[in-house]
Amino acid sequence: MARPDVTVMGAGILGLSAAWACAVRGARLRIVEARYPGAGASGGTVGALAPHVPDPWNPKKALQLRSLLMAEAFWAEIAELSGQDPGYARTGRLQPLADAAALARARDRQMAAARHWGAAAVWRVAPAAEFGAWAPDSPSGYVIHDTLTARIAPRRAVAALAAALAARGVVIEPGTAPPDADGPVIWATGVAGLAALPAAPGRPAGQAVKGQSALLRHDARDLPQIGAEGLHVVPHGDGTVAVGSTSENAFEDAAATDALLEDRIAAARALCPALADAPVIARWAGLRPRARSRAPMLGPWPGRPGHHVLNGGFKIGFGLAPVLGEMAADIVLDGAEAPDWMRVEASL
Repeated sequence: MARPDVTVMGAGILGLSAAWACAVRGARLRIVEARYPGAGASGGTVGALAPHVPDPWNPKKALQLRSLLMAEAFWAEIAELSGQDPGYARTGRLQPLADAAALARARDRQMAAARHWGAAAVWRVAPAAEFGAWAPDSPSGYVIHDTLTARIAPRRAVAALAAALAARGVVIEPGTAPPDADGPVIWATGVAGLAALPAAPGRPAGQAVKGQSALLRHDARDLPQIGAEGLHVVPHGDGTVAVGSTSENAFEDAAATDALLEDRIAAARALCPALADAPVIARWAGLRPRARSRAPMLGPWPGRPGHHVLNGGFKIGFGLAPVLGEMAADIVLDGAEAPDWMRVEASL
């Protein structure tokens, strides 16, 4: 076998997206995965591709907007080549407003969205009654409705992206270390990758944050997702609704679900009465990589020439994957540099 131009370590959403961007540009590739595609945080169930509030504006939010607007064409191409449905749909989101102060802030942000999002999407204040039985419980009687938010089915999306790469002749090999190769190496290995980065005592590059989520059987496939106080309620195209997730910095069993998830499910039923009797059909728990800077990490691995880091997606990895994959390809194929706020040194 000829040596690949690029080796990607890790077949989660960020590693696969970087591999895809390199493959589209004609690079020869090898992907090395310790377990199986989507084995870590990318194997969850929620799939909320949701923007941060549009005010105050910053480079991270601008990058997120760019990626969310790329997503429809990105996933359509993956679906066509793979013959598999990644579950993408831009169905929007509803967020309840608790009181008059929240309502005033939302109206200010409505103007900020118009400035920063332009004609690409809308952030508006609307009567909750406009959304009928699916409307979340909202003390003010109003909700934020944005049309930028989309959904993805994480496991199906990973499978479709792996299949699209296979259609281009890219093989995913088992392993934990890059084979001997002259080309660049992209490390997209999630929690394990964060732990392997050099760090000063007491200042790790990041940490594992446990998340728990569930799938309920309820067909709301064409309706917007609902978000409130860290809770996501995401209707998927297969007649399920995802609920999640917890964010646990301390935990004993990374793979176990427990009462914290049951509390999230109860909160979702209270927020969205249409889910009151929806049965739980699956539960998930796993670890997500959060960089110390809380921004995605992209750039050279300090002290390892030719090695690059792509990590720290945490809760927004799927939303940023299209643009982060392109940026990683820019770096390893064209010698570009990531913005300072994303560089690995920012988290060390």
